[in-house]
Amino acid sequence: MSALFIQLKHELLRFNAQKKSIETIFIGGGTPSTVAPELYTEIFEYIQPYLKENIEITSEANPNSATYEWLEGMYSLGVNRISFGVQSFDEKKLKVLNRAHSPQMAKDAINNAKKIGFKNLSLDLIYATLGDTKELIQNDIDTAFSLPINHISAYALTIEEGTAFEHKPQMSSEQLEITSWIFKSIIEKGLPQYEISNFGKYQSSHNLGYWKYKDYMGVGAGAVGKLDLKRFYPNPDIEEYIENSCIIREESLTSEDKKIEQFFLGMRSCVGIHADLFSLNERKQANILVEENKLDLKANIFYNKDYLLADEITLFLTS
Repeated sequence: MSALFIQLKHELLRFNAQKKSIETIFIGGGTPSTVAPELYTEIFEYIQPYLKENIEITSEANPNSATYEWLEGMYSLGVNRISFGVQSFDEKKLKVLNRAHSPQMAKDAINNAKKIGFKNLSLDLIYATLGDTKELIQNDIDTAFSLPINHISAYALTIEEGTAFEHKPQMSSEQLEITSWIFKSIIEKGLPQYEISNFGKYQSSHNLGYWKYKDYMGVGAGAVGKLDLKRFYPNPDIEEYIENSCIIREESLTSEDKKIEQFFLGMRSCVGIHADLFSLNERKQANILVEENKLDLKANIFYNKDYLLADEITLFLTS
């Protein structure tokens, strides 16, 4: 935690040079619910002068470690949103995913958070997993909606290098038809989709900040930050990070890099793309998609009507 604090001070100096305040906080990338709330106290006290009013402060939490006491402690610090890594309410699927919690633990943790006073609660669901059936996924969705949440993140299982499933590619199998059905089911139950993987009556300000291409600090081993046309990468090796958390690799972006990223982010979310970003040819391509009913044009902003086609649409616009 001391290494984290050192880097945080370093980042605040960089960002405060441009008189930027902190609009949202997201504690994640690991298992924050295994860290005692009192260990965050000094950090929260230090950043207080930088915080905007009515700031959204989110913490991720695993159901097996998000005890009533931990949730109370985080609420006392000022955390006002919890994102639970539930992934499924099916006992067998949780074992396949190597999760340490049971379905009941997830339900208890979410209900406890509501009792304590958290108004904004989210949970993650994983699909496209070996053994998934429509019945299983429907039960996950139905169970989620029986709980006091106002946000769901739905992710397809992806196999990445260095993960537990690296040598088991058969674990993941996404089918577009099933994905479309899952998204439609969540929307029909009352949570509007505002990004390819996110649905909510409450839209996370932190998530929207990324899609609007706002600047952000990345504090912690392996975190990523962005300021103007530069990205910052702290050391991903935890031991080396603890040794010197201010060794940060920088990456310079071009204006074209920024534009392409804004296109991809805008097409996969409710943010859309402002017409001013388009070249003459790109605007012609966009108009074709409006005529084909694939894009909407409102107040000079192009909006994608099917986030599952986001990458294809972006490539079409920029080709």
